[in-house]
Amino acid sequence: MTTFEPVALKILSSLQDEGRLTNQELSERVGMSTSPCWRKVRQLEETGVIRGYRADLNRRKLGLGVLAFIRVKIDSHNETEADAFATEVARLQEVVACYSIAGDSDFLLQVVSADLDSYADFAMSVVRRLPRIKEMQTTFVLKEIKSFEGFPVGL
Repeated sequence: MTTFEPVALKILSSLQDEGRLTNQELSERVGMSTSPCWRKVRQLEETGVIRGYRADLNRRKLGLGVLAFIRVKIDSHNETEADAFATEVARLQEVVACYSIAGDSDFLLQVVSADLDSYADFAMSVVRRLPRIKEMQTTFVLKEIKSFEGFPVGL
């Protein structure tokens, strides 16, 4: 596990909460002058700890009312076949996250869709046709109790 100095943790936490902070605002929040703060942020960016800055969008206001998870088993577990599946999945806009998992399935896809009909079309005409799919099972989200809002910095 990587350990970070306390000021770096404060920077990461602040930027994760509000990525549009100016360097001046950030330096005030973390209690350091602007130049060292800017250098620390650049270092965190260059080392890949900070991967980028994004807006936090409301999927429902974008017309994406359905959130589902699809567990997928593929019929071959060799690296080439798994890579081919992963490459195809990465191209699908509806798939907002994909994980290779342990257990009774091989992959877990997080999918968004406008409604159940469009989800059904996507699942049957796109996902079912991905290479080497043996089995797929969908779980629909009925209510988001806690959605992803960031990583626990300093855990």
